[in-house]
Amino acid sequence: MTLRLRMTPPNSPTVLIIGAGAVGAFFGAVLARQGAAVSVVCRSDAAAVGSQGFRIVSPLLGTTTFRPATVYRSPEEAPPPDYLILSTKVLSGVDRAALIKPAVGPSTTVVLMQNGVDIEADVAAQFPGNELLSCIAYIAVARTGAREIDHQSLGSLALGGYPSGITPAAERLAGLFEQGGVKCRLVADVQSARWQKALWNAAFNPLSLLGDGMDTATLLGDASGERLVRDLMHEVASVAKAAGHTLAPTIIDQLVATTRAIPAYKTSMALDLESGRPTEIEAILGNVVRTARKFSVPVPKLDMLYTLARIAEHARAHNEVEEKKPPANPHVTVGRS
Repeated sequence: MTLRLRMTPPNSPTVLIIGAGAVGAFFGAVLARQGAAVSVVCRSDAAAVGSQGFRIVSPLLGTTTFRPATVYRSPEEAPPPDYLILSTKVLSGVDRAALIKPAVGPSTTVVLMQNGVDIEADVAAQFPGNELLSCIAYIAVARTGAREIDHQSLGSLALGGYPSGITPAAERLAGLFEQGGVKCRLVADVQSARWQKALWNAAFNPLSLLGDGMDTATLLGDASGERLVRDLMHEVASVAKAAGHTLAPTIIDQLVATTRAIPAYKTSMALDLESGRPTEIEAILGNVVRTARKFSVPVPKLDMLYTLARIAEHARAHNEVEEKKPPANPHVTVGRS
């Protein structure tokens, strides 16, 4: 089923967003405001989004409605766009290249607006003839309903070519974001930018998962919590340096100060935990730990955090399977005689 909502403006880039959750819908709205013809792939929520669009409440955009140019139920329905933005979660067992392949044409620029480090290589290998841009989002935003987007704070991007460089396609896309009021920093070394975000993600996200959904204010609420966050960040920085990405010595202080300054925020893993969804533990933390092992960098706290997070994930998955099993003998009832 395809829902067409408006005509494509002449001479504007066509954009297809696969993974139109909170992040994809928010930044898709920014591009649409600048005249880009932004379409989305929605599966379960296609009818709601197609008839009413996304309702976004944001300190940056105000309260607005983003009506996609076209709403598709699957990538197979979509013609190849100028830019294909993949903003799904990076989950184990999900073949991202296979997911987007039906919508990638010879001149499509693929944009990975996703979390994690070392997440581009497998996609790049499947599309050697297409330009690949890597994009890092810094934003506190959540999807609170089928079409409801709640933007809480922040809202900027870092964008660069993979494995490195700044291209005309990157400049054009960044220009649209900038004109739409979103700061988009073009970076020649996008991998260093990913490692910088990993400092925050690899500390706060797994801690919130293991803390039963604790928000950022709670995690920084006392000296011991802040000390643990800083220790984890220092370990990530050591791994990044070994991998060739030396980060600024002041960045940890900046990240902690910025986190304190924004409202108490539940991380994506905390929200996934509450909703019973799988988390990005492998992309956000597992890849950091594996890189540490590759370069023989000791990361005892990250290693322990990763082990505990994996145990928690497996336990939850097991419990969900058990809850879905029917009773061993549904015809036997127990009661008082």
